[in-house]
Amino acid sequence: MASLLKKEARKAGEPFKQVVNRYLRLGLTAAKQPARKPFVVKPWDMKLPEFEKVEELLEYLEGPDHR
Repeated sequence: MASLLKKEARKAGEPFKQVVNRYLRLGLTAAKQPARKPFVVKPWDMKLPEFEKVEELLEYLEGPDHR
């Protein structure tokens, strides 16, 4: 972990201590944020009949003249 912080300090051109403090603050801030509710997809029954073939589905959706 220290090697990653040293690498970040070199890349940013900042003192090591400053980089450590910045990442500590970021971590503490993130820990204080409330956990988000998981996104849930609610299925919607479209009440479509089941089809054996694609042709049947096309005829149902577009009518008998779908070609």
